[in-house]
Amino acid sequence: MDPLRRSPSPCSSSRPSSPSTPACEMFGPIGIEAVLGQLKIKAMKMGFEFNIMVVGQSGLGKSTMVNTLFKSKVWKSNPPGLGLPTPQTLQLHSVTHVIEEKGVKLKLTVTDTPGFGDQINNDKCLRPLDIEFLQRLCRTVNVVPVIARADSLTMEEREAFRHRIQKNLRTHCIDVYPQKCFDEDINDKILNSKLRDRIPFAVVGADREHLVNGRCVLGRKTKWGIIEVENMAHCEFPLLRDLLIRSHLQDLKDITHNVHYENYRVIRLNESHLLPRGPGWVNLDPASPGQLTSRRPFKVCRGAHDVSEDEF
Repeated sequence: MDPLRRSPSPCSSSRPSSPSTPACEMFGPIGIEAVLGQLKIKAMKMGFEFNIMVVGQSGLGKSTMVNTLFKSKVWKSNPPGLGLPTPQTLQLHSVTHVIEEKGVKLKLTVTDTPGFGDQINNDKCLRPLDIEFLQRLCRTVNVVPVIARADSLTMEEREAFRHRIQKNLRTHCIDVYPQKCFDEDINDKILNSKLRDRIPFAVVGADREHLVNGRCVLGRKTKWGIIEVENMAHCEFPLLRDLLIRSHLQDLKDITHNVHYENYRVIRLNESHLLPRGPGWVNLDPASPGQLTSRRPFKVCRGAHDVSEDEF
């Protein structure tokens, strides 16, 4: 036997390698799955941040809705009947809290717009102020509209109101979250299509518990009975909570960072004339909602902080 002749490697094969046939078989785990554990440990240490802005007329229950969402006294409102003056400006007001659940910390910042639209009549439709505001907002943030105090409407009135709002949103090209162009696969498309059909969500907020059939439930007590916040037969608050926290929180953050912030950054660069005006120079104007096409970071602006829009 020729001593210079080597035995074939157990990893070599006469068959050509293909994507379905690995070139070399693994003899045992090397710890790749531990990356998930590392990410979890890091996330537990650092926690998460979530920013939400609520917009709507005074008295719609915005504070109660936020407190109900996070089951905490996040926002304190002025009790009715104190005769306090209504703010006449649109100066933003923000509060920040740290909420912890099972060792996971969430830094929550809630922004309010006191006095928004209080001096304008609302005839159960989108007002010109609402339309202009939403058209500008949907290019900058994720907008999730809701019907506040839905318990003041009958089921028939609620559905008719929802259809009017949906028609207004389509007519005025207001692209609310979740946007169709960001559906990454068939599962996303199916889930988000169901959510889009229910937007704006008809919600009821309550931060008090009541005893119903031997169990404590969050709800609003009326002379007709208890309106259970977490009962889908009474309102759609569970859909709003699941969208904002349980199923789409990270997606909201990703779109904010990769789309909205990138658009803002590019526009600011254009304004400061930092982009070279060479042969490939493009004037990057804010994109319309219909131009949203990709959630990946990009240089050319193609699309429109985490928002809950308590507008109606």
